[in-house]
Amino acid sequence: MQPRNMSMSGVVDLAAVKAAQEAKTKAEQARAQAAREGGAGAISPADLVIDVDEAGFETEVLQRSAEVPVVIDFWAEWCQPCKQLSPVLERLAVEYNGRFLLAKIDVDANQMLMQQFGIQGIPAVFAVVAGQALPLFQGAAGEEQIRGTLDQLVQVAEQRFGLTGLTVDPDADAGGAPAAPERPAGPYDALLEAAVQALDSGDLSGAVQAYKNVLNEDPGNEEAKLGLAQAELLQRVQGVDPQQVRKDAADKPADVQAQIAAADLDLVGGHVEDAFGRLIETVSRTVGDDRDTLRMRLLELFEVVGPEDPRVIAARRALARALF
Repeated sequence: MQPRNMSMSGVVDLAAVKAAQEAKTKAEQARAQAAREGGAGAISPADLVIDVDEAGFETEVLQRSAEVPVVIDFWAEWCQPCKQLSPVLERLAVEYNGRFLLAKIDVDANQMLMQQFGIQGIPAVFAVVAGQALPLFQGAAGEEQIRGTLDQLVQVAEQRFGLTGLTVDPDADAGGAPAAPERPAGPYDALLEAAVQALDSGDLSGAVQAYKNVLNEDPGNEEAKLGLAQAELLQRVQGVDPQQVRKDAADKPADVQAQIAAADLDLVGGHVEDAFGRLIETVSRTVGDDRDTLRMRLLELFEVVGPEDPRVIAARRALARALF
């Protein structure tokens, strides 16, 4: 898996933004195709935990991740921590009632998958969402930590990709194929789709306007807020001379706009900590309107990366210290 072109960690570059949008589109197309084919009804709780090997990875993990987040538990028979972690994950898969699917992979029998994921030790837990892979945690973890991670996963899957999970029927026969739950079109789906198409075609102004149209009607729409923050960032760096921007920032450390422009480039290039650090350091040296301008840009960049990202959490604390 990863194909690592999307991550909950929030590294933002042109390719990553486009890949995330493409993943969402593919997930929606897969759900629509499943709906046209009639689906297969609800599944049994026993079907929420599956054993997967290299031969079945494409079908059981990548394809199914278009309708439900797939959590992968890499384990081995000789691994004692695995024997403690796996039962917890299996129990939570049933408790979460279809919000995610648990795929168990024996690393001794599936060395190629272990290598593809870059796993150095087990237990290791990953997730695949709409065909995109992200690491969750490695090693033994407490149930509270696991629950927090799973809560973030299902929230991101629903808000960014519209994955609401599987329908589970306690009375269904085990072994039934999962069905794509019916998901009626939301009132803003057409506008959000227009924004995605605008991004794909390079029409950043059109994407910005489409996301703003959604937010005018639904200010709390998380997908539109994230999309707008990303589109506006890309719009700001479009056509700039990176070398000149960085030279200006180096030559004028007190110039607020020069530092803001450089921070935008840092973030687009995936240098998240550098972007945040640059602006927070400048905040500590400024007052009045300049300080407020920097604070507002930081909040915008936090939206791009995502509020759950640990780098955002750390930067918020650092910003608070710089301000007060």
